[in-house]
Amino acid sequence: MQPKVPQSILAIQPYVPGKPIEALEREYGIQDSIKLASNENPLGPSPLAVAAIQNATDRLNRYPDGAGHVLVNEIAAFCGVRTGNVVLGNGSDDIIGMLTRTFLQPGDEVLMPQPSFLMYDISTRSAGAVPVPVPLRKLNIDLYGMFSRITGRTRMLFITNPHNPTGTIIRQHAFEDFFAKLPPDVVVVLDEAYIEFARDPQCLQSIPLLREDRQLVILRTFSKLYGLAGLRIGYGMMPQAIADLLNRVRQPFTTNTLAQIGAAAALKDVAFVKQTLELIHSGLEFLYRCLQDMDLCFYPTQANFFLIDVRRSADDVFEALLKKGVIVRAMTSYGLPEFIRVNVGRPHENRRFIEALKQVLET
Repeated sequence: MQPKVPQSILAIQPYVPGKPIEALEREYGIQDSIKLASNENPLGPSPLAVAAIQNATDRLNRYPDGAGHVLVNEIAAFCGVRTGNVVLGNGSDDIIGMLTRTFLQPGDEVLMPQPSFLMYDISTRSAGAVPVPVPLRKLNIDLYGMFSRITGRTRMLFITNPHNPTGTIIRQHAFEDFFAKLPPDVVVVLDEAYIEFARDPQCLQSIPLLREDRQLVILRTFSKLYGLAGLRIGYGMMPQAIADLLNRVRQPFTTNTLAQIGAAAALKDVAFVKQTLELIHSGLEFLYRCLQDMDLCFYPTQANFFLIDVRRSADDVFEALLKKGVIVRAMTSYGLPEFIRVNVGRPHENRRFIEALKQVLET
């Protein structure tokens, strides 16, 4: 006899991450491939983080610090918040799960951009709540559209800034106007996984908006800028009342020892951050120029990735690029069947992508 499973769980479409390079090379019989699909740091991990981790391997017989005291203090000082405002997670998506378990009940509604990070939908359904997708407006998050969908059952909403997969941003005045009009019991989850890459001076600066009387949660990660995606470490900043609730539902050792140590060291790696940002921003300018020469439509970004309109099946272009050892992301599952998403790589990887794309589109 099969166990009885809630319909909300059966309705979940599993999250499908980008395949590792090794798996794709085995599957397609290719070698020396480059991966520009998962918005990872092409320079690798922070060197300070690697050194700190190597010096801590003799501690692996001990359980981690469940409270992450050292890292929490480093984050609080770095961001200018109190330690009681910080919650660590096994990646920021772990904190998304804590939030939905804490605040949602069956039948509650959760607003989210469409398309956006699939874990918003999955975590909402896992709690028995109802995801309410709000379509983008010209590839931007539609704050007015979100506000118009609020009902008496709305308990939470997700906003990504810069947005994935479009790389667009929320501007300061637009968010402040929107936030001021929201019902005070709606939890606003602002996912800022790519915020460090943004250059637009009008981009939302969220931390000054943290107040104990407003339900604002800011999510950040060490996966992108700091190159620690394999360690799964992220954090949230929020009113202490929300943090106290999340600390009731989180796993006792949700972040491991090496992740905590590596992240604390990475926060201090100013040289690596500078090198990464210079690489990303110069890489974007190179790719923009090449795509303009190819007469392809693309969408400038405030993140480390951007969208390209290939004017044909993105799945076909994805497959053809794979055979050339270039891994990108087709946006078909995001409702953009003629778009690919590519993140900036090292200069030689960017050149190889452009040459491969030219060859694919000429066939």
